[in-house]
Amino acid sequence: MDLEKSKLLYSCSIPVRWGDMDAYGHVNNAMYMRYLEEARVQLLDNMNVELDPNGLAPVVIDIGCSFIRPVVYPDQLRIDCYISDPGRSSFMTYYKVFSQHDDKAIVSHGHAKVVWIDHRIEKSVPLPDAVRALFD
Repeated sequence: MDLEKSKLLYSCSIPVRWGDMDAYGHVNNAMYMRYLEEARVQLLDNMNVELDPNGLAPVVIDIGCSFIRPVVYPDQLRIDCYISDPGRSSFMTYYKVFSQHDDKAIVSHGHAKVVWIDHRIEKSVPLPDAVRALFD
């Protein structure tokens, strides 16, 4: 993640639930996709983006996550959300995940590429002007 080119746009807090853990006694890696999804939905809401499945709205076309340190219940995660690399119809989102137990240590980081599409014709469309303005 190149933070020099990225803009911190939003932070949120997500509780770790008992059921998020696996047989190894830490949060299961699949749960991080859910955490990043929740952070991304909150980020888009903060950007005043409507998630309209019948109109012009964003979809995720690529996603990834790296796991740095294990997280166990109970805990509260802080997810910092960054935006970067605006293209014609897409931009990148990057995420840094922190544990409440050690505020300064990153427990995970991830990314997702978001593309605006016209859901009726299933084709990409240019980023809305209001979204593009957030990169200035």
